[in-house]
Amino acid sequence: MKQVTQHNKTGEIRIDTVPLPALKPGHVLVQTRFSLISAGTEKASITQRKASLLEKARKHPELIKKILEQVRLYGLIRTYRRVKTQLETRAPLGYSVSGTVVAVGGGESDLKVGDRVACAGAGYASHAEYVLVPFNLCCRIPLGVDFEDAAYTTLGGIALQGVRQANPTMGETVVVIGLGLLGQLTVQLLKANGCAVIGIDLDEEAVERAKKFGADLALHRTHADVKNSVRAATRGAGADAVIITAATPSNDPVELAGEVCREKGRVVLVGDVGLKLPRSPYYLKELEFKVSRSIGPGRYDTVYEERGNDYPIGYVRWTERRNMQEFLRLLSVGAVKVKRLTTHRFMVDEAKAAYALLSARSAKKERYVGILLDYGDRGPEELTAERRSITVPRTKLVETQGKLKVGLIGAGNFAQGFLLPHLQADSSVSLVGVCTSNGLNATNVARNFGFQFATTEPREVLESKSINTVFIATRHNLHARLVIDALRAGKHVFVEKPLATTREELKELSEVVRREKNSPHLLLVGFNRRFSPHAQQAVRFFENAVGPYVINYRVNAGAMPATHWTRDPVEGGGRIIGEVCHFVDLLQFFTRSRPVRVFAEPISSTKGLQDDDSVIVTMKFEDGSIGTITYLANGDAAMPKERVEICSTGRTAVLDNFQCLTLYQQGKKRDFKFGSVEKGHREEMKAFVQAIVNGGPSPIPFESLLLTTLATFKINDSLQLGVPVEI
Repeated sequence: MKQVTQHNKTGEIRIDTVPLPALKPGHVLVQTRFSLISAGTEKASITQRKASLLEKARKHPELIKKILEQVRLYGLIRTYRRVKTQLETRAPLGYSVSGTVVAVGGGESDLKVGDRVACAGAGYASHAEYVLVPFNLCCRIPLGVDFEDAAYTTLGGIALQGVRQANPTMGETVVVIGLGLLGQLTVQLLKANGCAVIGIDLDEEAVERAKKFGADLALHRTHADVKNSVRAATRGAGADAVIITAATPSNDPVELAGEVCREKGRVVLVGDVGLKLPRSPYYLKELEFKVSRSIGPGRYDTVYEERGNDYPIGYVRWTERRNMQEFLRLLSVGAVKVKRLTTHRFMVDEAKAAYALLSARSAKKERYVGILLDYGDRGPEELTAERRSITVPRTKLVETQGKLKVGLIGAGNFAQGFLLPHLQADSSVSLVGVCTSNGLNATNVARNFGFQFATTEPREVLESKSINTVFIATRHNLHARLVIDALRAGKHVFVEKPLATTREELKELSEVVRREKNSPHLLLVGFNRRFSPHAQQAVRFFENAVGPYVINYRVNAGAMPATHWTRDPVEGGGRIIGEVCHFVDLLQFFTRSRPVRVFAEPISSTKGLQDDDSVIVTMKFEDGSIGTITYLANGDAAMPKERVEICSTGRTAVLDNFQCLTLYQQGKKRDFKFGSVEKGHREEMKAFVQAIVNGGPSPIPFESLLLTTLATFKINDSLQLGVPVEI
């Protein structure tokens, strides 16, 4: 399918061919009819991406700070490669479309195939022939509203939320500063609410346009005596409320708002402007200042948007979806009109010309307000599996003839940062196909790392005869099923942790492995820490130890939002299953013994407060060793993440964050240091590749993988029961 994209480094606009998005539960697949270019937001995005690296650094010092921290932890070369990969990708554009539902994912929804819908959301409602949108960001278009008008719904919802934040009542006077597309919609919504409206802008055409859409008074910011005009129009009182819809780095809009507002009035910021509030007018008048967040309650809440959990109407009357529905209703009854706001229409193939309007120099600048991309009235199309894959031309990268023909399913930041660079550098490996649910992401990864094809259909990887090794780096709930399918397809399998998130999955997977115990195909889980140089050195240090071990493992994991997908019991399995498995595996590696019992307690206070993410786990091993995992979410982020202390047979080893290893024996101390964190990802990839090439066993026996996963289930059991649990 066609999708409008922009290069992260150069800002170049292009119409790309990418695979169709994969249908997911809680989402609908929509065939786009029109999409609206949000001139203010998208122009800012284009300008930002076209800026030089130095200009980007000046505007976003927080990113430079983050990069410097990555350099400190992982070294200059690895950080450079990761940043370069991000800069060389192409980003989606757009967040407001209209179209027809062609497929509905699992879950409860009032939407069905054939419905005409309006869709919202950056990353969802992009400028593309097909978009995958969560249920709560998609609503049915009422009769009498055409696709063209419905494409304005997202911008209309944003304007409507700004009006709601101002809380205007009938007869009040509201000033709108900034009369671009968002401002013009705001003027109409306020008039529909029975308000007197005064519009202010720097552009004469925008001022005249506001008058046509019902503004009682429209003023040029510099040509008119704005303050006295507002005072006269309000009988000397000043405006009851001011809504700022301008887009400028200048502080003038918030200064002007304070000057024209009445005592105890309200100021609402919808646009993007300078935010140095002048104390005098805001203090003396005791003004209320609010920032309006996008379309309304629910925006940026993954529980609402991704998982489809609506807010009860009795508690949250106007969610983002309800705001979208209300704007569509206002269109249907003629209370808001957007036809005259459309100044330009382009076919999607002409998208570059559409964006050229936004970036044109002032002397050549053509006036625009609403710019629509037209995808044509194509009618129903067959959504074949072939449309979910594309061949990626190889330009800079030359295909290797390695024995490992790799297919990757799931290609997020982790896979791109810690797996693919090592595979790409190995002459034994050929990168064949990459699959992600997002077609543009799959295409980006294929181009950046040299895969032959990109797809959104996992079967294209699992069933490909050109692929003999599958890497799985999806979200956790998909791991076990994909491992089972890949093993049954006769592939070697590397899967990121965890191996499974439920007992049922683990049981089925174990049965598959046991049935194929004589199979030459290997299975490895991404427990990379045991492959790190320092962990390997520590094991050699205790090579002749005869007594059991005492191991203290402290993990400064840090707090994580409750809405993060890893904490979702279905999608992520929670932090114990999803991350603590790493530390259980390393304890097994050091002790070389089976875990037999666990006891876990959460951190709680005498006041009954409990930190669900901070736990202490004590693990007993078959040889008598005891390991303690102190997993903390309440520590300071500046403290290094991991520290392991190992004692046995008169020896002690201390591993600090995989950067420094200190060995103590017979009163002597030895230090081994790296300049950066070395957690074993490179060595792990090498061990797996060599095991396949040389026909050896898996670097980690399946029994160990099984016990680690089972142990995490038992840790959760112990947390719930409050007693030790046998493994």
